[in-house]
Amino acid sequence: MHSVYRPEDTEFQVDQRALLDGLRELLPPEGLLVDEEAKRPYECDGLAAYRELPLVVALPDTVEQVQDILRLCSRLQVPVVARGAGTSLSAGALPHPQGVLLSLARFNRITELDHSRRIARVQPGVRNLAISEAAAPYGLYYAPDPSSQITCSIGGNVAENAGGVHCLKYGLTVHNVLSVTLVTMDGELMEIGSQALDSPGYDLLAAVMGSEGMLGVVVEVTVKLLPQPQTKEVLLAAFPDVESAGNAVAGIIAAGIIPGGLEMMDNPAIRAAEDFVHADYPVDAAAILICELDGHPDEIEAQLQRVNELLQGYGANQLQIARDDAEKARFWAGRKAAFPAVGRISPDYYCIDGTIPRKRLAEVLRRMDDLSQEYGLRIANVFHAGDGNLHPLILYDGNKPGEFERTEELGGRILELCVEVGGTVTGEHGVGMEKINQMCVQFQPDELEQFRALKSAFDPQGLLNPGKAIPTLHRCAEFGAMHVHHGQLPHPDIPRF
Repeated sequence: MHSVYRPEDTEFQVDQRALLDGLRELLPPEGLLVDEEAKRPYECDGLAAYRELPLVVALPDTVEQVQDILRLCSRLQVPVVARGAGTSLSAGALPHPQGVLLSLARFNRITELDHSRRIARVQPGVRNLAISEAAAPYGLYYAPDPSSQITCSIGGNVAENAGGVHCLKYGLTVHNVLSVTLVTMDGELMEIGSQALDSPGYDLLAAVMGSEGMLGVVVEVTVKLLPQPQTKEVLLAAFPDVESAGNAVAGIIAAGIIPGGLEMMDNPAIRAAEDFVHADYPVDAAAILICELDGHPDEIEAQLQRVNELLQGYGANQLQIARDDAEKARFWAGRKAAFPAVGRISPDYYCIDGTIPRKRLAEVLRRMDDLSQEYGLRIANVFHAGDGNLHPLILYDGNKPGEFERTEELGGRILELCVEVGGTVTGEHGVGMEKINQMCVQFQPDELEQFRALKSAFDPQGLLNPGKAIPTLHRCAEFGAMHVHHGQLPHPDIPRF
């Protein structure tokens, strides 16, 4: 267990009796969890190394109940953390020990699916994959497809601006949502965005995407649906070294080809996935690329030939084109199952999420290998290569004293490397508690003040998901001093505090 809340950042004086009495008036007995055993399943999200028990768990059934709960908490100055399926990998849904964990799991209905307008209105607890399943009879689907799509919720996707293997061509959540309905901390119901192509005023919808539950509680989302592509072809290319695979990614995009998906796995990830899924991966390859081309049959035929030529030119020593739908599904199954597959070869693993310019991919992979050797910790790489969104998995044993702390430090170094080469500390997992120190590296104090000003405009009391995503200047000063003490000064091109 690793607790990351600090009193100076997140201290609240909560009247527990008044809170519980108020909640009992608003919710039926089954809608309120107060016993430690009942609250235990909510103590963490997908980043299980960070854990906190909430003061209480509330499970509302209606929007009106959500409004009433937030009004009560606003009046009593009680922090609130909204939670969907709990698959976040950055401790974004970590409960506050003095607050309410607001579960939206019961908001799990698709309220409208209009195939003629190609939209769906869904509640935040609807699973990502369920939208595409409901749209499939009309030849439509919802494009963002994170690896956890079978379980993750659309509300959580909005909170983290989730992507997936097809985000290179079809965009992140922000590019596929038309509007959201949210409840502010004082209980006001707001619709942000529009079902039209544009809406007047500031683009607040983009601000809500990836805001990690810090601006309001989302209670409905209108998403865009896309027609299924006429043709899909999937290639698997094996490379004798990781750098060649990285260069091939940049070469494909530079040639003007935008695949539906372009994913990369290194040898540890390949072997783990093959043992788990039996996807017919070449287990001796240093790296593989999985490339999906989709669109009109004539266009895809020409692209397939060109991509084949490019992959061979960049050193691929084995190329496979999926022969049928079953083989296409098998190629993707290994990639989709890579995270749990790696979990089978190590007692624990820590998933990093950073983004870099594609042209620096080979360099960053090489430098990550150097860091791996420096810290004596193995790294398995599996990531969205096409848009430079890295997901290195650091393998460690949490039962060994000090090993998790070393793992955290290595993860931080990788994120700082991403910033150094012109990237960011997150691509789709959010900041949460995991990357809050690296926000001090990414942004200057004045920029962080602007982030806090935006949050204050929606949540002036600072009660929604407090202590997450935006570091205080005090925390940044401490983090900078720690770097100096350990001889780990950021790169000269990175802003310092």
